[in-house]
Amino acid sequence: MEPDYTFETAARENGYTRIAGVDEVGRGPLAGPVTAAAVVLDPARIPEGLNDSKKLSHKKREALYAQIMEVADVSVAHASVEEIDEHNILRASHIAMVRALEGLKTPADYCLIDGNMIPRGLSLPSETIIKGDARSVSISAASIMAKICRDYVMLSLAQQHPGYGWETNMGYGSKRHMSALQSLGVTPHHRRSFKPVHNILWQE
Repeated sequence: MEPDYTFETAARENGYTRIAGVDEVGRGPLAGPVTAAAVVLDPARIPEGLNDSKKLSHKKREALYAQIMEVADVSVAHASVEEIDEHNILRASHIAMVRALEGLKTPADYCLIDGNMIPRGLSLPSETIIKGDARSVSISAASIMAKICRDYVMLSLAQQHPGYGWETNMGYGSKRHMSALQSLGVTPHHRRSFKPVHNILWQE
């Protein structure tokens, strides 16, 4: 199943004109922020090959990232490790989604949100789409933008904190990351509320 413009077309038929696809990435890692993107596509200039970012090669994602930046209104936002630990990862991902929507150059009037929950505090007319990144091109575009931007953040953090393998595992709990947590300890960029990190902090 390839994503298409069906959901956006239905919203347009109901009188909406600026339809944003919204998606987040980074709910599972042990380190780094959770990142969301909001993308409003121009129906006349939809890049070809949009799909769930997880189904695309790195090279294809990079190419689509550049195309989307050229033709769409894009906003990317993060919720910090501190916010993840203070609230919880689901709430933090919703905070990032709302921030991304607020950052669009021209406000959206309708949102298509990946998943099954509308973020608290979102006042725009919205609908949720389960597996939306594989069904709606706007959400696919948002998934690509969020993924690339979060990867850049993790590459930068990897240079500041070598040894954890963040340049390849992007903060997920890979074997190398887990053994580095044991040997090198917990950095300020680790999510202390996540069990593997919490357990290391409290094993003394």
